Amino acid sequence: MFSVIMAGGSGTRFWPSSRSGKPKQFLDITGKGPMVVETCDRLAPICRDEEIILVMGENHLPRARDLFGNRKVRLVGEPVGRNTAPAIGLGAVYAGKLGCSGPVAFLPADHYIGNPVAFVDSLRLAARVAESGGIVTLGILPVRPETGYGYIRRDREVITGRDETAYRVKEFVEKPDPETARRYLAGGDYYWNAGIFVATPEIILDEIQLLLPDLYKALVRVDEAWEKPEFGRIIRESYEALEPVSFDYGIMERTRQDVVVIPCECGWSDVGSWISLYELRRGEWDGDLNLTDGDVLPIDCEKSFIAAGGERLVACLGLRNCLVVDTPEIVLVADLDRSQDIRKIVDRLRAAGRRTLL
Repeated sequence: MFSVIMAGGSGTRFWPSSRSGKPKQFLDITGKGPMVVETCDRLAPICRDEEIILVMGENHLPRARDLFGNRKVRLVGEPVGRNTAPAIGLGAVYAGKLGCSGPVAFLPADHYIGNPVAFVDSLRLAARVAESGGIVTLGILPVRPETGYGYIRRDREVITGRDETAYRVKEFVEKPDPETARRYLAGGDYYWNAGIFVATPEIILDEIQLLLPDLYKALVRVDEAWEKPEFGRIIRESYEALEPVSFDYGIMERTRQDVVVIPCECGWSDVGSWISLYELRRGEWDGDLNLTDGDVLPIDCEKSFIAAGGERLVACLGLRNCLVVDTPEIVLVADLDRSQDIRKIVDRLRAAGRRTLL
């Protein structure tokens, strides 16, 4: 089975540790190694290295080559980021070039999976369902009324037998308000949308041709130039002319294909912010609910996340609900509950032209 791993993105909510030269997917966020390597490793039961395609910014290709060394994973670079629809389309083109005609898993590079066995089992089932056509997505069983994720609503009729469960998708819904999220959790027919899809390259490209024709024309140009001397110029010209569009919005919310959801209970987290990492690592909290990394001395601190990424001691006194991230160039101090707003700092620095700090 082939897999396309989307390893683009800048990870701005993990600034200042995540920077343009080394974004979140290349960091050891969870203590198990770089997230992109961890993602590839968990696919080992269903994918050989040569069946794994990593789609990333072309400026990150040298770092990826260093990370993977002699491993035979496939790397392809995007000259500019244009969201997930172009990344998935480019991955589908590459999979087709490699002779893949069966179902392909398309998934992000920077998610945490607490139960890899359950995750791989869900991908296997998704691939079996996708062999009959359509697009299959994994729906994460919600464990709290989360307002930061999109949701997938399923039909009630089970479409598989035995011990396997799959449902047709009724609708994709946007991030809800707190009251709606509580209703989704209580109803039992809504799942978190993790942005993980399984389909054949043919179906992906057919849907792009139908629903995103400008993207399809660009992918045809790239396909025709593959491994030719003009490839770099063609892919750059094609990407620069594209409007950013997500696969969810551009394809999944409008597709006429059968769409099936596989319920998946695998300890998933998108690890989308410092506070989500703080919650994920609750087993490492001290008696005052503090999480520390590196050379840290917390005194009379409560419910704070303090990360020392440099070579100096970070001493904190009397902090409550604070985030402190120390790096060689930047020190971030913030309200831990506002870690989702860190992108505002990045936006302000970008507007001020301070790109060396991004």
